[in-house]
Amino acid sequence: MSEDNLVVAGRSFESRLLIGTGKYKDLEQTDAAIRASGAEIVTVAIRRSNIGQKPDEPNLLDVVLPERYTILPNTAGCYTAKDAVRTCRLARELLDGHNLVKLEVLGDERTLYPDIPATLDAAAQLVADGFDVMVYTSDDPIIARRLEDIGCVAVMPLAAPIGSGLGIQNPYNIITIIENASVPVLVDAGVGTASDASVAMEIGCDGVLMNTAIAGARNPVLMASAMRKAVEAGREAYRAGRIAKKRFASASSPIEGTFF
Repeated sequence: MSEDNLVVAGRSFESRLLIGTGKYKDLEQTDAAIRASGAEIVTVAIRRSNIGQKPDEPNLLDVVLPERYTILPNTAGCYTAKDAVRTCRLARELLDGHNLVKLEVLGDERTLYPDIPATLDAAAQLVADGFDVMVYTSDDPIIARRLEDIGCVAVMPLAAPIGSGLGIQNPYNIITIIENASVPVLVDAGVGTASDASVAMEIGCDGVLMNTAIAGARNPVLMASAMRKAVEAGREAYRAGRIAKKRFASASSPIEGTFF
């Protein structure tokens, strides 16, 4: 995998699986799942996780060690551009100047779809403030291009609603985003099982970010291991180049040149 690294904002990563830290039963399980996943980028919801704001409570950074992982603060739970920008600035202060962030500005509590005008606004403010912004967005190719034009370092379209486990519902839109992008495109939200992760990689995504699919499994650590393999296999299949789909059979052993 070392010759095919994921590069985001000039940083190189062997793993193309990004993993979240929510919904695990405790920090021990969080640690075990992250290790099994092989992820190098670990995303942390700043509004929901203690990374030093509360000195008397367990600190997520005790298991998600900054010297071992690239911490990706995210703005989960923010419904306005103002809150998202403030959350990123808080993360930068807590993490000693860290500027790689995942931006999400939600528009609806039921669907957790992104508020696109607010996302565009927040992205512009954060890029101007020196942040490297990986951005959660809809699967709209036009919006993806606008976010890249603003200066986002990665575009992260949803495959399906957050936590739904439905898998990729509109692969053709995501393929269009990939074809038009000059920054990494990572599926963010909607993955339910290993085959979903493989599909995302097989259509050309640069990576996959997930949380619920692992943390919500009956055995999160085993699922983390499965997702690691799925992402690696999907990437290798994409690089290998699949055969074309055809209506009719094509014999594995052609009859031309047979002796009888």
